[in-house]
Amino acid sequence: MKTRKKIDVALVYDFDGTLSPGNMQEFGFVQAIGKDSADFWRKNHEMATQNDASEILCYMYLMLQEAKANSISLKRNSFRKFGTQIELFEGVEKWFDLVNQYGNEKNINIKHYINSSGLKEMIEGTKIARQFENIYACSFLYDVDGVAYWPAVAVDYTTKTQFLFKINKGIKEIYDNQKINEFVAKEDRVIPFERMIYFGDGETDIPCMKMVKEHGGHSIAVYDPSNPGKRATAQKLIAEHRVNFVCKADYQENSEMHTTVKRILDKIRADYDFQQLLLSHQNKKVH
Repeated sequence: MKTRKKIDVALVYDFDGTLSPGNMQEFGFVQAIGKDSADFWRKNHEMATQNDASEILCYMYLMLQEAKANSISLKRNSFRKFGTQIELFEGVEKWFDLVNQYGNEKNINIKHYINSSGLKEMIEGTKIARQFENIYACSFLYDVDGVAYWPAVAVDYTTKTQFLFKINKGIKEIYDNQKINEFVAKEDRVIPFERMIYFGDGETDIPCMKMVKEHGGHSIAVYDPSNPGKRATAQKLIAEHRVNFVCKADYQENSEMHTTVKRILDKIRADYDFQQLLLSHQNKKVH
């Protein structure tokens, strides 16, 4: 029997509220500056509202200002140390090996990506950082002393859709605006949208989840069952047909999330094999 070709599939995750409960700044950083997380986000929202500004850029500015005011070092390693304190949902640490193993059984090479409005430097400090092909997230510029002084990348809901196209075309560099706009035939793209699974929990994920779904891929609204607001958001997303599936944030073996992703992978494999069968018959010489 002819061996089936191994295909690439992208699993793309938001971070805050999807792989981790809450916002990553609440794990270590807010405590270090002596603030209450509610006060930090209230101040962030007020700054954005009063100045008609991006809440993403405002939180990055606030981090710099609060750290400076409290003599907190904001070198790259400082962010990574804060990242080590980030909590993860049940089963997340073992999730990647679990899914990769199932992919191998189906001759699927699974590539994991982060697409987040959180901080890349903090995600790099987590136990799961090594699992990702690439981390698309907010980040800072650093001065000659290695201290953060200005936003380098700010990721909002529209920027997130751009990163999906980078994954689609196999572009890792954020700065590269030339390749992303070059025409690439659908059949020549590194990871077609129909071979993507997007995991998200909130408003910044809605355009991505809907876009992946409408391009033949699959999107999963993730919710924390202990958070009524997140549960309501997930229910709204499925009711409005913006996502394909809704799963609670439980990544353990045989959980609803695990079973759902396995069935999606089965479908992706079967769809690919079916298309190859069609092509073989279209090129077949009949004797």
